[in-house]
Amino acid sequence: MTDDYLAINRANWDSRVPHHLTAYDLDKFRTDPTFISGVVTFDLPRLGSVEGLDIVHLQCHIGTDTLSLKRLGAKSVTGVDFSPRAVEAARALATEFDLPASFIESDVYDAPVALEGSTYDMVYTGIGALCWIPDIARWAQVVAALLRPGGRLFIREGHPMLWALSDAYPDGTVRLEYPYFESAGIEFHDETSYVEHTGTLDSPDSVNFNHGLGEIFTALQSAGLTLTHFEEHQSVPYCALGELMEEIGGGEWRLKEKPERLPASYTLQATK
Repeated sequence: MTDDYLAINRANWDSRVPHHLTAYDLDKFRTDPTFISGVVTFDLPRLGSVEGLDIVHLQCHIGTDTLSLKRLGAKSVTGVDFSPRAVEAARALATEFDLPASFIESDVYDAPVALEGSTYDMVYTGIGALCWIPDIARWAQVVAALLRPGGRLFIREGHPMLWALSDAYPDGTVRLEYPYFESAGIEFHDETSYVEHTGTLDSPDSVNFNHGLGEIFTALQSAGLTLTHFEEHQSVPYCALGELMEEIGGGEWRLKEKPERLPASYTLQATK
């Protein structure tokens, strides 16, 4: 594993913030007090009511999903992210949208200490989070520490099968290129983010990690959580494989041909 993965990834996400502030649906948040993010909209049929819950959102980025949970009636929402620029942006958006929320700067592994031992009814994690952490067992222990007895973990994530694939070949083929199971970090250099934007990232390097489904299930079980829901989806909320994918509405993308071949994301829930 690259020893300085955390510093590399923090710089990468800091450099994404100004681009995401122009590419995310922030004008819809401003003009429609009922608007919620596309990510949370997809989650709704499985998420159920969050009214009255205390929720902590790990790896919250600029907070659009966190603030969406507040709009859905959560009693309190707290976002945690390691990027100081993202936390600054999230706090500004919460003030602008007049939505009470707390945002804490912390690496996910340090969240229990940063949150001073607070516990919650729900730990929420949106898509594209687990690929930034090297040790899934340690993450599961963090989740368990943050949940109250009976509390629930809710996560939708990119499928490890998708993340093991690469479309970076001139002949247009997709190949099984990267580890499916947890292993040393994989270094990438991408000058743009996953949304359309002008200009390039100031810090284009990143280090990613994959975690197999069995490793995730085992980590949660070992941390004392009980799996209550698991569902695989053919779509993911970004164009992960270039021209091989098509947008199907709601910001979701799936394979153009025979999409049933590829699990692109999954939803998982577990209780303490």
